[in-house]
Amino acid sequence: MCSSLPNLIILFMKNVIRVLTCLCLVMVIASCSSLNKSQKGAVIGTAGGAAVGGAIGSISGHVGLGAIIGAAVGGVGGAIIGHKMDKQAAEIQKDLPNAKVERVGEGIVVEFSDKILFAVNSADLSGDSKTNLDKLNTILVKYPDTNIEIQGHTDNTGSNTYNQNLSERRATAVSNYLSYTGVNASRLSRKGYGEEDAKYTNETAEGRMQNRNVQFLISANTKMKEEAKKEAGTSN
Repeated sequence: MCSSLPNLIILFMKNVIRVLTCLCLVMVIASCSSLNKSQKGAVIGTAGGAAVGGAIGSISGHVGLGAIIGAAVGGVGGAIIGHKMDKQAAEIQKDLPNAKVERVGEGIVVEFSDKILFAVNSADLSGDSKTNLDKLNTILVKYPDTNIEIQGHTDNTGSNTYNQNLSERRATAVSNYLSYTGVNASRLSRKGYGEEDAKYTNETAEGRMQNRNVQFLISANTKMKEEAKKEAGTSN
């Protein structure tokens, strides 16, 4: 694995340079007085799409991020969605400082470890778990034009069958609670990954602990995407 590290670093830097180049182009075009609004929009849309494409390309190997990748709009519309997601992500991180909140593509990934939501080998929500979910619930209700995929994950301790079942029960418990406390059930979907698609290494106790988690993938629904396209002037 160590022998492949230089190649991974090079690939990462190439993606960073490509995205930064596109963003610089957007800034230059936006400040250019010789172009009208439509011309600026066309060029910025192309550059923005390339930047988003680079970001999506770098995460497309992660099976669990399919909900976010599939919802991507790209271009100016994607940038508008991204701005809305920035605001929502900041609120989630502020109210839930113990959760991991990441902006990925045009969506948000929120990760809760089993320490926050569940006891080890359990799918029962504790009082503290419900308090954390209530805080998340308040923000999800405030931003109704998103879909939320709830993913259960485990480490590789125990059998595949047991871990798969546990991850599904955890995702279901969280989904049911959010629906019961105010999030429209039509916005919610759930998946159990068991020990598959592990985000962290299972070779250490720390890594296994991190793999015992529930993740929320927040992405734009059809209404948000159509409104973003309309605002960007790209609707059909």
